[in-house]
This record gives sequence, C-alpha cells and structure tokens, in this order.
Amino acid sequence: MSIKHILTDIEGTTTKITFVSEVLFPYFVEHLEEEWEDLRSWEQFDVAINEIEKDSAARSKEAYIEQLKTWVREDVKQTGLKRLQGKIWEKGYFKSELKAHLYADVPKAFEDWKKQGLSINIYSSGSVQAQKLLFAHSIYGDLTPMISQYFDTKIGHKREEKSYHEITKALAARAEEILFFSDIEEELDAAKAAGMQTSLLVRENQDLPKSEHKVLRNFIGV
Repeated sequence: MSIKHILTDIEGTTTKITFVSEVLFPYFVEHLEEEWEDLRSWEQFDVAINEIEKDSAARSKEAYIEQLKTWVREDVKQTGLKRLQGKIWEKGYFKSELKAHLYADVPKAFEDWKKQGLSINIYSSGSVQAQKLLFAHSIYGDLTPMISQYFDTKIGHKREEKSYHEITKALAARAEEILFFSDIEEELDAAKAAGMQTSLLVRENQDLPKSEHKVLRNFIGV
C-alpha cells in the first residue's frame, strides 16, 4: 500500500530534543510569574486553572505557579500546563525572543512530500497551539502552510495503540497509508500495532540501534 499521509513527532524528530528542555521550558519558567496577570485576561485561563486543580491541591496564585514549575522540572504532560506554556511561548515567538530549531532536512522533506501529493501531519505531546507556533516561527521560516493537521494528547497518549486508530479516523485514511516518524520506539510500536508504517529517526550521530522499525538518520530520500 503506497503512503498517502506523513505523521511525524516533533521533539527529537523534526526538532533538536534540547530545544524544548533547554529553551522553551526555561523561557516559560522565567516569564510565568511576570505574565500571570496578563494570563488572567486570556479566555482560556479559567479552563487551564480548572485542569490544574483536577491534578493538584493548588488553589492560589502562589501554589499554581509552584505546581507549574514542579511539573516543568518533572516534564509532566499536564493539559493545563500545556495551555499556559503555549500562551507564554506565543508571546515569546511574536516578540522574536524565541525562534524554533528545525533540522536542516525538514523543510526540504516537507516540500518534497507536498510535491508528491502527501499530506503532512504532526503528533506531539505539546499542545496544538505550541506545535503551530513552533512551525510558524522556525529558523527556516513559516512551514505551517505545508501542514494539514495537528494532533496532541487530547486524541490520546502517544504510546497507546488506540491513539493511532483515532488519528487514522481523523485523516479519513487506511492505517497502512500512513507513515509515522518518531525517535521513541514505544510510540512506533503503538503506531505499528494500529497498522501504520513506521520509521525510527536517530539524530545527533547516535549509534544506530537494532529495531523492528526502519531506521533513518534524516528525512531525505524517504
């Protein structure tokens, strides 16, 4: 079955894994308290607070901020946290204080896939808002016109097979028509169990592992 849809992870796949941990996370922590009052006027603020309260005992500004910082340190995939991160990163991108890293082969691969008539789709644990900001404000310019759909953990966790069944439905495709790229084998295992084709991206000159998935250094020639 020929490929009709590309589905790709971000961190460690299209984007240097340290960009999130060494740039985005510290930026959020640094600006969280000073941006708090502005965040309160955002229409999604109360939704984010409700989501934070579901997963913590925080009930005051100080407690919210401390809980959020703790979750960042522990890299917790919490929905309220992701909402607030996306909003603060949005300001950083628009101020040109943030510029998203992409590997050099990414824009070329996206262009080639679009010329082949393939749809390009993103699946990341970061919020859809954060995904759009990253690709809109990359070091290679705005790549969002080439991207069809974005998926985050609202559709399901990335190591669960059912998530990939849901994405298949959303793309109105057959699973075997979708090629999923990730740097995490457990995610690829789940996608493969759902019937997708899979490729493991190994960046940064790491040793190539033995894998049940096709192993690639980059997107060129896919």
